[in-house]
Amino acid sequence: MGIFRRPREASSAAALPAIVEFWEWWAPNRPAAQSALAADGDAAASDSPVGLPTELVEELTLRVHKIHPELQWEIGGADGRTPTLTVTGGGDPGLRGLAERWCRAAPPGGADGWRYFPARQADPEMLAQELVLGDHEFDLEYVRLGMRADQARGRVDIAGYHPDFLFVPDELQAQVVAHVLDWALGEDDVARWVGRVTVAAEAPIDALPPAMLPAVVEQVTEDFAEPAWLTGEGRTPRGHPSRIAARFPLHRADHPLCDLHVAVTLPYAHANPDRLPVEPSAKALRKFEERLARLGAAAVLAVRETGDGLQVFHLYADPDSAAVSELDQMAAAWPEGKAKVASVSDPGWRALAPFRP
Repeated sequence: MGIFRRPREASSAAALPAIVEFWEWWAPNRPAAQSALAADGDAAASDSPVGLPTELVEELTLRVHKIHPELQWEIGGADGRTPTLTVTGGGDPGLRGLAERWCRAAPPGGADGWRYFPARQADPEMLAQELVLGDHEFDLEYVRLGMRADQARGRVDIAGYHPDFLFVPDELQAQVVAHVLDWALGEDDVARWVGRVTVAAEAPIDALPPAMLPAVVEQVTEDFAEPAWLTGEGRTPRGHPSRIAARFPLHRADHPLCDLHVAVTLPYAHANPDRLPVEPSAKALRKFEERLARLGAAAVLAVRETGDGLQVFHLYADPDSAAVSELDQMAAAWPEGKAKVASVSDPGWRALAPFRP
């Protein structure tokens, strides 16, 4: 059995000391943040931490960036609401696992009176506020969204419009739309269900206020509540028939700790003239797949490729779990030839791109 493991650039193991250091630092500094929130109850929504002491902002940023330099943070909970701290990858699927690990290391059960999130949460009340970006204030009640259903992919394409877009650069326009989508749906649901996002120079035809987006998404995606298997046929590099099955929909946000792509390759001994499996090999492969399902939350099967006497299972696994060791053992026990297990860091799930509709 061959095992290939490539070192991971931003592994959870490398980030773990920085996560531990963060929470050790946060405990004595949390009261200062909470006091600043209490004094800042009338502030408008902003892209900057209004009201927090400069030293606290700088240190908080430093601590978060020690986990990963591309992570973002924001604090909420003014107006007497429960204080919150969110550390997020800003929609980057490659950072979702780190944010999740940071969040799971937080004080359990809100013991310190705060709530912690690894992704921005839906907050419909913010859609009626003013958003301050740079030196411009956007009255979000004027935002309108063009929404187009992509039924084949189970997604909603968005065109965002605000009359003030005529006066601000493209970057600010995109930021406004991104904030609105996160407040309307929550960052994870944006990743799950929102497709192409553009900025509109004029109000789109049949545009709706952002508060309507959750209802539109629910209607478009009701057929995708449970994943199914999309199947297709092709050719192997040797020109023989191949079969591909991909789990769809399969959302990164639903498996936030699964940063490791694992390919399990099984040779089969019994094949037809097209080199596709027949009994008893076909039954043995089905039994192996059933065992993969027992890994539970530690790994998820994403794609199955079959052809040229080989079946390859593509999974995403939690690198801090025992999943890869279990897969090694399962492959070692495969009776129809020399099985292989290869794993490589892929927190953005890029290996799935060729298999997505």
